[in-house]
Amino acid sequence: MIHTFSAVIHKENDWYVADCPEVGTVSQGKTVEEAVANLKEATELYLEEFPLEESGRPILTTFDVAIYA
Repeated sequence: MIHTFSAVIHKENDWYVADCPEVGTVSQGKTVEEAVANLKEATELYLEEFPLEESGRPILTTFDVAIYA
């Protein structure tokens, strides 16, 4: 069975960090593609040990913050 998960990616120095909010796995790579591939592997390994519970998908939204200099 194939499940589709989200990857939230941000850059930290020279690395891209990828986070899967549905499962809680995190990985990194030198490129976005490498970070996502590593996240996929980490998520597959995690799910072998801890099977997925049907809890629905997370809600993704945005919000504004005022920044004063």
